[in-house]
Amino acid sequence: MEESAQMSDIESPDVSDDNLIPELCLSGEDHGEDTPEELEPEMESWKVPSGLRFEEDYREEVHTGSKDASEGMEEELESSGESLERPISQSTKKNMSYADRVRILNVRRNLNQLDNIAKEKEMAIQKTREELDACHSRIEMLTTQQRDVERAIEIEKESGNTAAVYRLQAMHRRLCGELGNEKDLESKIAATVNENALEMWKIEIEQGNFSELRKQIKWEEEELDRHHQEQAEERLQKQEHRNRLLRRRWKATERKIKEAKEEYDQKFPKALEDAQKHHEKAVKFLKKSLERVREKKASEDREYEAYTQGRMDTVLSLKQNINSHREHLRILQALDKVNELGTQAQEKKVMEAIQAQGHNVAREVFLHKRQVEFEQKKKEFMEQQKARKIEIVARILKEEAQQEKVKKQSQPGVPCKKKLSDAERWRLKTWQYIKETCDDSGSALTQKSLYPISPRASLGERSSILEASEETVPESKGREKDEDQNKTLAEPEFTGIWNQECNISKVTDDRIDLKPLDAAELEKEIFPPDVEKLHSGLIRKHRVCGREFKGCPFYSKPSLIHFKDFDIGKTYKKKMVLINAFYGINFCKLVGVSEHLKDFFTVHLDPPGPMSAGMSCEVVVTFKPLINEDLEGEVTFLSQIGPFSTPLKCSTKKCVLALDKALIDFGTHVVGETISRTVTLTNRGALGTRFQVGKSTGADAAHAVTVSPSAEGMVNLFERTDSEKGSNYSLADSVTDKETVSICHSDEVIQQAASPEKRPELMPTNSNSDQFQQINSDVSIAGEKSVSSLDVMPLVHQSREETPEITLGKIIEGDIGPFSSIKLQIIFTPAVPGDVKADFQITFDNPDCKLLHFSVVAVSVAVPVWVRNPDVDLKICMYDMLYQDCIVIQSRATSALRLKFDVCKELANHMELLPKTGYIQAQSSFSVQLKFLPRHSLPEDAAKYFDEKTRVLQVPMTIIVSDQSRPVEFTVHAVVTTSDLEINPTEVDFGYCSIYEAVQTTITLTNKSILPQEFGFVGLQEFIEVQPNDGFGILLPLETLSLDVLFKPKKAKEYSFHLTCKTEINRKFKLSCKGIGVHPPLELSHSLVQFSATALNDVSTATLFILNSHVRLSRFNHFGPRIGDGEVAPVGPTSFQFLVPEDSPITIMPCVGTVLPGKKCLLEVSFRPVLCDQLIKQEAVHLLCQAAEAKAQMERKARELELQRKKEEAMVGKKDGKRMASISFLGQLSKDKNSTKPFEPPNPEDICPNSEEYIAAHLSLVRSFNDRFDRYVIPCLVASGVIDEKKGAENLSFSPYNNLYLELHCPSVAPAVVVTSNNGRTFFNFGDVAVGHRIKENVKIQNISQEQLVLQYSLLDPFGPFLLANPIRMLEDGESRDLVLTFSPEENKSFFETLELRSEKATLTLILTGRGVITSIACSVEGDVFDMGYVLAKETATATFKIENTSTLPLKYTIVLESLSPNRDRDLQELPPFLGSQGKTDLVGTQNYSGLSVFTVSPVEGIIALGKFQEFTVTFSPDHESLHYSDCIQVLLFDKEVIRVIQLKGAARNHIMYVEGGEPLDVPIESLAVTTSVAEETAKAESDKATNSILVSLASVQSETFVIPAVRELKVGAIRTTQFASKKNVEFAWESLPLLQLKGFTVDPVKGTVERGQTKSISVSWVPPAGSDPNQPVTGSAILTVKGDVKEIYSVYFMGRIVTQELPPS
Repeated sequence: MEESAQMSDIESPDVSDDNLIPELCLSGEDHGEDTPEELEPEMESWKVPSGLRFEEDYREEVHTGSKDASEGMEEELESSGESLERPISQSTKKNMSYADRVRILNVRRNLNQLDNIAKEKEMAIQKTREELDACHSRIEMLTTQQRDVERAIEIEKESGNTAAVYRLQAMHRRLCGELGNEKDLESKIAATVNENALEMWKIEIEQGNFSELRKQIKWEEEELDRHHQEQAEERLQKQEHRNRLLRRRWKATERKIKEAKEEYDQKFPKALEDAQKHHEKAVKFLKKSLERVREKKASEDREYEAYTQGRMDTVLSLKQNINSHREHLRILQALDKVNELGTQAQEKKVMEAIQAQGHNVAREVFLHKRQVEFEQKKKEFMEQQKARKIEIVARILKEEAQQEKVKKQSQPGVPCKKKLSDAERWRLKTWQYIKETCDDSGSALTQKSLYPISPRASLGERSSILEASEETVPESKGREKDEDQNKTLAEPEFTGIWNQECNISKVTDDRIDLKPLDAAELEKEIFPPDVEKLHSGLIRKHRVCGREFKGCPFYSKPSLIHFKDFDIGKTYKKKMVLINAFYGINFCKLVGVSEHLKDFFTVHLDPPGPMSAGMSCEVVVTFKPLINEDLEGEVTFLSQIGPFSTPLKCSTKKCVLALDKALIDFGTHVVGETISRTVTLTNRGALGTRFQVGKSTGADAAHAVTVSPSAEGMVNLFERTDSEKGSNYSLADSVTDKETVSICHSDEVIQQAASPEKRPELMPTNSNSDQFQQINSDVSIAGEKSVSSLDVMPLVHQSREETPEITLGKIIEGDIGPFSSIKLQIIFTPAVPGDVKADFQITFDNPDCKLLHFSVVAVSVAVPVWVRNPDVDLKICMYDMLYQDCIVIQSRATSALRLKFDVCKELANHMELLPKTGYIQAQSSFSVQLKFLPRHSLPEDAAKYFDEKTRVLQVPMTIIVSDQSRPVEFTVHAVVTTSDLEINPTEVDFGYCSIYEAVQTTITLTNKSILPQEFGFVGLQEFIEVQPNDGFGILLPLETLSLDVLFKPKKAKEYSFHLTCKTEINRKFKLSCKGIGVHPPLELSHSLVQFSATALNDVSTATLFILNSHVRLSRFNHFGPRIGDGEVAPVGPTSFQFLVPEDSPITIMPCVGTVLPGKKCLLEVSFRPVLCDQLIKQEAVHLLCQAAEAKAQMERKARELELQRKKEEAMVGKKDGKRMASISFLGQLSKDKNSTKPFEPPNPEDICPNSEEYIAAHLSLVRSFNDRFDRYVIPCLVASGVIDEKKGAENLSFSPYNNLYLELHCPSVAPAVVVTSNNGRTFFNFGDVAVGHRIKENVKIQNISQEQLVLQYSLLDPFGPFLLANPIRMLEDGESRDLVLTFSPEENKSFFETLELRSEKATLTLILTGRGVITSIACSVEGDVFDMGYVLAKETATATFKIENTSTLPLKYTIVLESLSPNRDRDLQELPPFLGSQGKTDLVGTQNYSGLSVFTVSPVEGIIALGKFQEFTVTFSPDHESLHYSDCIQVLLFDKEVIRVIQLKGAARNHIMYVEGGEPLDVPIESLAVTTSVAEETAKAESDKATNSILVSLASVQSETFVIPAVRELKVGAIRTTQFASKKNVEFAWESLPLLQLKGFTVDPVKGTVERGQTKSISVSWVPPAGSDPNQPVTGSAILTVKGDVKEIYSVYFMGRIVTQELPPS
C-alpha cells in the first residue's frame, strides 16, 4: 500500500515529470543564461509538456532569444574582466549560475527518488510473489489432504466406524474452510502482484523517458565540478594579486615616512632659529618690565633679578633638554628600526620553521601574538599596581605631614616654615620611602611622565606641549594683590616666554608645576602625581572595544570663540559646548586661559563628572575688554586621556572698505550722448569714516593700485581681514554687486586698515581653489576680449588722461557708516571722438584706511548715422520657417541722407532687407524690415558665418550712407535648428497576433531640434493604439520619448499600414507597420484573472472555460480559425495544453485536454502563495546569528560580572596572597575570553527543510510578511486533434501562432491565523497507530491580525479516523487557543485528510495524516505447540522462545496463562472433551496436586521495540507423574488483541526412562480423586510384575502390482537428572520376536542403550505375509524390557491391516 501511495504521488501533479525537470519550461527571460547548446537537449528530454513539437520558426525564435541573452551575459563578463587590475586569464566558458546549480540538484534528487521508488516496488513485487508461491503450496497441500480425508471417510463408512467418520468429517470441514480462505488470499495476492507489476511498468517507462535527462545531468555535474575547480584557482590568483598590492602599498608607506622625516629635519633648524629670536625678544620685554617694577619698589629689585635669572636659566636648560631629547629620539628611532628588522627576521624564521613542521602558520602566529599581548597586559597591570601602591603611600605620608603641620601651627612660639620647604620635605620623604620599597618604580614612572614628541609633529602641537609643561612660580597672596593694583593695562606685563609665538619644543621636568597660580598649596602638592598618571596614560594607546582612539578627546561647538567688534568697558558672554568624542567614559577639567588673557577673560565650567561618549557640557566664557587691541589665545582643558584647547580670538572695530570694481569701461559711444555708470563703495567693518572722491594726482597716481582684469581676482582673494568669519571664505563674499559695464569682469580691491606686520597672510583654501582658477580664467578671457574690441575701433584722436568728458556725480564726499555702502555716479559725455581715460582716488579721514583707486575708460566716435541696436538677435530659428524683425536707424545729421542696405552674397537666398534703398530725414529715424528664411543649404552656403557644431549664425550687415566713407555696420545673430523628429525603428513588424490578444512594441521619438515641439499621431485605425496620452504630447529640446504601440487585430488577415506623426508646424513623419492577425481554434472565456488577496499557504481558486466555437467549415465564410490569409483550421476536436512554470504558485486543472466542436471545458486555476525556500534559509541563518549574538552578550555580561566580583574581592582582601590569586584568576579569565571562538554563521544551503531552524525561520517570515503583488502570463498551446493517453501529445503539431495567453494577477498577504505549536508546522503526522486504538494531538493556533476572528471549520469524514474534539468559534486579537485532534484507525491503511479553519480574511489548512497498522509478530515456536518433553516428577525444566516485533510500531504485550484465567472455574463445570463434542479440545490438561501452576512464563508484560525481539522463559514444574500436562499461553497486544496462542505440553515420570509411541490407550484428563497413594504407586512401579501396554497399529497398502510395507516408530528415552548421577544409562531389549517375524512384523534394533538426555528410535515394519486375508487384521505381541533406575516391562501389541490406499497418519 505504501508503494502504491508513492506511485500515486508520482502520477499526481505535485510530483509529476514537471517537478523532475524544474525550470525547463520557463522562457528565455527567466533563464537567459542558458546557452542554446544547453537548452536544446533539455527541450528534447523534457517530457512535460509531453514532448510537444513546435514549428521550426518558433524554435528559431527560442534559440535567437537564448543567443541574445548569452551574448549579453558574455559582454557583462568581458566588462567585468576588463575592470580587474590583475592579469588573470578569464575563463572562456560561461560560469554556471545559481539557478542552474539548484536545478541540477533538484533533478538529481528527483531522479534518485524515482530510482528508490523503483527498487522498493521491485522488492514489493518479489515479496508478494513469494507469498503467492507459498499460498499455492498451501492450497496444493490442503487439496491433497482433502482428497485423503475423503478417501478415509469412504473407508470408515464402509467399515462402519462412526466415531472415525465424524472425526474425519470435522477434519474435512476444517480443510474446506482453510482451502477457501487460502483461495481468497490467493486472489488478493494475485491482484496485488498485477497491480504492482503495472506500476513497475509505469516506473520503467518513466525511467526510459528520463534516460536522456540522466546523461544531461551527469554532464552538467561534471561541468559543475570543473567550475568549482576553476573558481578555486581564480580565488588563489586573486589572493596573490592582493598580496602584491599590499607589498606595493607597504613600500609606498615606508617612502612617505622617510620623506616626512626628511621634511622634519629640514624644518627643525628653522624652528630653532625662530625660537632663539623669540627668546631674545622675551628677554628684552622682561628687562623693561623689571626696570619699571624696580622704579616703583626698590625693595623688590633683588627678587625680580633672581626671578629673571631663573627664567633665563630655565630657557637655557630647556634648550639643552631639547637638543638632548632630539638626539635621544634619533637614537631611539634607530634602535626601533633595528629591533623591528630583527623582529621581522625572527618572525620570518619562526614562520618558516612552523611551515617546515607542517603546522598552520597563521594559527601559530595568531596564538603567539595572543600570548605576547597577554604577557604585555599582565606586565602593564603589575606596573599599574605598583604605581597605585606608591600613590597610596604618598597620599598617606602627605596626610601625616599635614597633620604634623597643623599640630605645629597650633603650638605658640613655634615659627612656621615656608610652604615650599614643607612641600619639598614631604616630597623627599615620600620618594625616599618609595625608593626603599620599590627601587625600579620611580624610574619607570618618570619615564612614563614624559611627553613623546613625534618627528612628524607640527610646531603647533609641540608648542601646546610646551605650554602644558611650562613652569609657574608660586607667589604670595600679598604680592599678587600688589601686582593687581599696580598693573598697567596699556600693554602686556610679561611677554616673550608666555607669548604663543614661542614654539620651542620643551620636555617636562620633575620640577615643573602644572597647576595654575591661583590654586591652593595642597592642590599643587597633589597635582603633580595626577599629571604623571595622565602622562603615563598618554604614552599608552587608548583602546576601547578593540579600536584605538586618535584625535582630540572633546569637540567644541563653536570651534573658535571669536569676540568681534568689542567696546571697552562692556561685558560679553559666549557659550561653548564640549562634546565627548572619546569611545568611552571621559572627564573634563578646566585648566585656564592663556597667561596674557587672564585679565580679560573668565571661564566658568561646572564639573560635569564622568561623561559617556557623545555627552556634552556647557562652558561660559566672559570677556571684559580693557584695552583696544586684537587678542588671541586659547582655553585649555584637561581630560582623562590628555589636555586639549579651544582657540580664543578678539577683534577690534575696523574699517574694511572696498570698491566693487576697479575699472569702468563705458565702451564706444557717439559724440553727443550722455552715459552714466555707478561704482559702489562698501564698508564691511564696524567702524565708520568720512570719505572724499577726487581725481588722482601725479604722486598718488604713481602709487595707485592699478589692477588688471587678470589679476583682480587674485588680489581680491589674498587681501582679506581678520574680521571675516573663519579661514575659509567663498567667492560670494568678495562680489556684492553683479553689475557690469563692459565685457571684462571687475572685482573689488579690499584694503585693510591694520598694519602689514600684524596682517596674517591668508591663502585660498581647497574649497576655493577651483573658484580661484575659474576667476583667473574668466578675467583673462574678458581682458582679451576687451583689448580686441578696443583695437578694432578706429582711433581718430589720441587718448587724453585729463578731460572734462568724464565727471563725478553729486556725491563726492560724505560719511560711510559701519556695514553700509554708497553708490558713486560717473558720467561720460563724449564731445570729441577718441579714447578717454581718467583715474580717481578715494581718501578717508581714518589714517588706518589706505587710498582706493579706480579708472574709467571710454571711446567716442563721430558718425552721423548709426543703428540703435547694433546686435540683432533673432533667437532660435527653424529651417524653412520665416522670421522677421525691424531695424531702427538713427541720424544726427542736419540733412537727409540716402541709405543702401547690403546683404552678403552668401546669405542672399536666406536673408533680405526691405526696402533695399531709402532716405533718412535729418534728426529722425528710419525702419528697415529684416526677413530671414533659413534653408537646409544654409551650412553650405554660409559656411563662413555658420558654425555647424554650435549651429550659431553670426552675419555682419552693412548700411552704405551717401557722402560717408565709413559704412554703418550691425550684426545679425541667430541659432538655426532643425524641426525633424526621428522615429526609431523606422519599420515595425508586430508578427503574429491573436484576435483575442494585443501585441505591444516600444518605439522612441527623438526631437532633433533645440526647441520644444508638440506632436500627435493622427488618423489611427481601430486596430492600432499609441500610448500614453493617445499618442499626443510635447517633446523638449533633444529629448527622446518612448511610446508604446499596441496592435489589436480584429480578424485573421495580413495587415500593412502607416502611422502618421504630425507636429505643430504641420510636418508629417510616417512609421510603416505590418502584422498578421491570427484566429485561434480555441478561445478563453476570460483572458485576465484577478485573484483576491490570498494569505500564505492558502488557496484561491477561479474557474473559466476554454471554448471551441469552430463547428462547421464553409468556403464562403472567411472568418474561421486560421493564421493570416492561410487555410482555415479543420473542424474537429482541438487539444490544448497550459505551460505553467515549475516555480510558480499557480496550478491549472486540467492543464491538458481536448475540446470537441461546439463544446467547452471547465478550467480551475488555483493560486497558493508560499515563501521562497532560499529566503527561508537566509532567515534561518539570520536567526541563528541573532541567537549566537545574544548568547555571546550573555556570556560577556557573565564574565564582566565575575570579573567585577573578583576585582571587589581583590580590593577588599587584606592578604597579598589572596590579591595575587585574584589577579591570576583575572588573567586566566581574560585568557579564556580571548580563547573563545567567534561564531561562524552556517551556509544557507546546509539548512535542512525539516530542521527546527528552517521551521522557526518560516514562522518568523510568516509573521513579518508584507503584502506582495505578482503577475503571471501563462501560455496555452493549441493543436487540432485528440491527445492520446498513452502517447500524449507526440502525435500533435502545435503552432506557436495559435497560442492563447492567460494573465493572472496574484496579490498575497500575511495569514490571519497561524499555528504556534509544533514550530509552526501545519502538517500533523500521527504516525503508525494500531488498528482500534486512539491518540490525540494538541494544536495551538493564534490570531496575529488586528481584529476579532470568527472561525468556521471544514467537514471531516464522519466515517474516517480523524476527529476535531473542541472546535473554537471565536479568536480575539492576539489570542491563542488549543485545538484537540484525535486519530483512531479502523483499517490497515494510510489516511489523509485536510481540516480548513476558515475566517473572513484567510483560510488555514491543517494537513492530517496517519496510518493504521495491523500488529504482527514472529515467534520462534514452530506450530502451535511448545513441548517441554519429559521431566522427573518434582523437578523443574526451563525452555525459552522468542517473539520478534515485525510491525512498524512498538508493541506492548501481556502474557496470559489459560490455567490462570478467571473463567477457568466455569470451564471445569462442563463435561470433559472426550465425553462431549469430538471437535472440542481442552487446552488445559493435568495440573499439580499442590495447586501451583505447572507452567510459568516470564516476563509477563513489557514493550517490544521496532524491529527488536523479546525472549521468554517457560518453566515446567510437575509434582507428580503424568503424561498429559498441558496449558495455553495467550499473547495480548495493548491489552486487547490476542496475537498468538501457544499450547504448552509436558510429561512427568517417576523414573528416568520412558517409552513413547503407539496408539493412545487412556484419556488426557485424570480424575481429581486420588485412588492410590504415592507410596503404593512407587511400590507397584518397583515390583517386577508391573507391566505397561502399548498398541501399535500398522496399515500396509497392497494392490495387484505392488505392496507398500507399513512402518511405525517407538522411542525409548532417558531423562537427564541429577538425582541418579551414579546410575548407568538406560538399556532396552525385546523378547518373543520370532513369532512376530512369522506374521510379517520386524523390529529394529532388538536391544540397545540410551544415554541420559537422549532418545532412541525403534523401527517397527510390517509386510503382509502371503495369503493374508485383507479383511482380517494380523495381531501379535512382544515384551519390551527397559532398565534404568528401575526395570519396566512393556507389553507391546501389534496389529496389522491391509488397505487399498494409503491412510493419513492418525
